[in-house]
This record gives sequence, structure tokens and C-alpha cells, in this order.
Amino acid sequence: PGATFLDRMIAMVEGADRRKTPNELALAVLLAGLTLIFLIAVVTLVGLGAYSGVDLDPIVLGALFITLIPTTIGGLLSAVGIAGMDRLLKVNVLATSGRAVEAAGDVDTLLLDKTGTITFGNRMATEVIPVPGVRPEAALAAAVMASLADETPEGRSIVELGRNAGVSVDQPTGATAIPFTAVTRQSGLDVGKDSWRKGAVDAVLKDLNLSDGSAPAEFRQAVDRIARSGGTPLAVTQNGVLVGVIHLKDVVKPGVKARFADLRRMGLRTVMITGDNPVTAAAIASEAGVDDYLAEATPEDKMRLIKAEQAKGRLVAMCGDGANDAPALAQADVGVAMQTGAQAAREAGNMVDLDSDPTKVIEIVEVGKQLLITRGALTTFSVANDVAKYFAIIPAMFVVALPSLGALNVMHLHSPESAILSAVIFNALVIVALIPLALKGVKYRAIGAGALL
Repeated sequence: PGATFLDRMIAMVEGADRRKTPNELALAVLLAGLTLIFLIAVVTLVGLGAYSGVDLDPIVLGALFITLIPTTIGGLLSAVGIAGMDRLLKVNVLATSGRAVEAAGDVDTLLLDKTGTITFGNRMATEVIPVPGVRPEAALAAAVMASLADETPEGRSIVELGRNAGVSVDQPTGATAIPFTAVTRQSGLDVGKDSWRKGAVDAVLKDLNLSDGSAPAEFRQAVDRIARSGGTPLAVTQNGVLVGVIHLKDVVKPGVKARFADLRRMGLRTVMITGDNPVTAAAIASEAGVDDYLAEATPEDKMRLIKAEQAKGRLVAMCGDGANDAPALAQADVGVAMQTGAQAAREAGNMVDLDSDPTKVIEIVEVGKQLLITRGALTTFSVANDVAKYFAIIPAMFVVALPSLGALNVMHLHSPESAILSAVIFNALVIVALIPLALKGVKYRAIGAGALL
């Protein structure tokens, strides 16, 4: 108990900690700072009133402080977040909160799972290459036996390859299925004393106590050829003896290379994560046009990579579709799960792409940046508005004792009460007037700093 793959994934998801974004922290500091500044400003008016001979009613001072609290941006933040979620929905992306959309605007590193995200994920077996001394039909039969209990598209394609070649695909009586796990990285079938396995080449060789150098030269050459073509090689064993290698061919989704180039121009670094060997990973990475890749990755490796990037001060987005991606999706600042993926992945992320298109991150980042720009504009206005209210109310409070302040009383307010009432009415009107801007958003256009300067 507690040692299965599912238990490990649950523990890692529960241990994930999605941190607050720099903009979120900055806004919290700004609002708290402004509130403290205005509190100090109001308290100092007590001494100024005593010095000037003006009797300030505590109720008036309390009303002044409440009026000066930056309520405009607070009242519009919800509208800005909801508008961002609505704009994402128009491109078939579901966001769980406005905070997730906001974080997308600051993302600078994008991690993508290969299978099902960059590629279609329906890898098909095209051939089984035997090792020297093993007949081709025997190697194919061993591959079929190792795949009879495998319900994945890859496993079914191996069985179909054998069926087309005339190999029996009936599961023997009393067979025991050996499921694939992220630890063994193998699956297969046991029938009595006989066993068949298929899995990642390095995992199988390690299980056989073979090094790369001690494996047959023809086997190594076949693995290298498959990997360099962008395919995935799977080693096959029968009763603990290496018999061949399966060639699984995967297809990169069309248009991803151009879209990744767009992400690069926006300043995002793309990293492909895969369980494939480094040669296959390099071939797929080159074809897809990503900036970097992590090969032979386990769920723990993905978590370590994300935490390492976050430790450098970067905001990380993760695109994935499998249950083994759930911990990384939960840890990433923006976790985009593919709709066609596992339920665990969709629940761990804070966004779901209904089109299962990893390059949809471009639209997600654009909406996120538009949200940040809109909020920045509204925050600037809110601060200026609060400062203006302060200098509009002060003259009305001291104009009797200090007639020279009448020059600043441009609104011709006759008393503190009328000044505060005017500020409250203005607040109520300006929030309503700014809601359309908050919902529509400030126009965003991707352009480099060099062009702006």
C-alpha cells in the first residue's frame, strides 16, 4: 500500500505548491501600501487640525479614510478576471480562475509532454527487427505475445501487425498480464514458466544486466536507426532473452513548428519532455522546433525541472495529457491539460484545452498579457484617482481656518461632508464607467522592446 504508481502520483500532486505570481504579489503590496499611506495621512490631519484650530469630527476622518481606500481597482479586478476567462473560452480553453489567466501573461518557460501533446500519440508499429540468430517470425510472435494484454494504441498496433502477418493473436489460457509502470517501463505477459516483455530499450537492457556495449551490434544499429528517424524503439524479450526491437512511428502534429517559432518571438522558451531515449527525443525536438528537451523523463524528473525553473524566478507553463503529467500540471504556474487526456491531468491543471492543441498557449499568453495590461491601466487610474480625491477633500476641510487653500478648492466644495459625499458619488459613477473597459480589455500587440525604444 502506498507504493503503486497511482499512490505516487497522488502524493506528488498533493505535495505540489502553485505559488503566487510576481504581479499578484506586487498588487497586494501596492494596495496594502496605499492603504497604510492614506491611514497615516488621515491620522496626521488630527494634529494639523489642532494646530489650525479646526475641530475635525472623528466620523468625518473615518469617512475620509474609507473614501481614500483604493476601492476602484478592487471593484474592477473581478470584472478583469472574468473577461480574461471569457476571451479564453472563445478559443476553446477553459480556465478555472482569472488568476490562472493572469499568470499566463507572465510565463516565460513552456514545458510540453511529447506524446499526445506535440505528437498525435497514436504511435503505430511498423516493423519488428530481430536480433542475430532469431527468425523474423519468431521475433514478431514474441512482440505480439508481449502486447496481447496491452490495451494502449501502441499495443493494439503491434497485435494488428502480427495478425496481418499471420501470427496467432489469441491469448493463452491462464495468462497473467504484466502492466506497464513508470518504474519498470515495461509490460508483457506471463504464461506458466514462459514470459514475454517489451519496453524502453535502456530499461530492458538493465533488466537483462546488459550494457549498451554488450548488446548485439545489429540491435544497437537498429535502435539508433529508429531513434534517428524520430520513431520509438521498444526492446522485446522472451524468457529473459533479447529477441528484437519494435519500431513505433509517431507523427508530429501539423503546424506546431511555426507556432513554436511564434512563441519564441514572444519570448517563451519551449522544452519538450519525453520518456524516449535522447536520440529519439532530439529527432522529435528538431522536427517540432522546440528550444530544448528532457529525455527519459519520469514524473519526478518533470517536477524537479519545474521547481528548478521556478527557483530561477521564471514562471512555468506545462502542457500535458497523461496521469503521469498530473503532478507537473499541479506544480506549474499555468497547467494546461489536453481535453483528450486523462481525467487526473484535467483536474490537476488550471486550464483545459478543448482542442488538445499545445500551440494554443500562444492565445493563452496573449490573453494573459492583455489582462495584465488592462489591470495595469486600471491600477494607474485608481492610484491617480485616490490621490486626486485626497487633494480635493483637504481644501474643503481647512478652507475656513486657512483661506489660502481656497485656490485649491477647484470644485468649490463648502464643507468636508460635501467633499466626502462628492468622492463617494464619483467612485460609484467611475466604477460603472470603467466596467466596459475592464471587460473589453486594452488592445495587446506583440512587439519587442527594441522596436519600442
